[in-house]
Amino acid sequence: MMGDGVNKATGPLRRALIYGLLSYIGLVLINNSSLELPNMWLAYLPMFVLVYGVTQWADRAIASRSAANNSDSND
Repeated sequence: MMGDGVNKATGPLRRALIYGLLSYIGLVLINNSSLELPNMWLAYLPMFVLVYGVTQWADRAIASRSAANNSDSND
């Protein structure tokens, strides 16, 4: 029973970790660049949209690889 809860939490936790890591890296890169925009959200918004897309792609790739490994080990 406890394993079901862990499996349900794995996806959201994985996505949160990926999103947090990529967002942090993106913010560091933008803030350490010499951008002098009147509103920094002009740089942040596209970065967060890109981070969201990459997070979804990476999560699906990791989940499919994990599912393939699980099906191979069950055979």
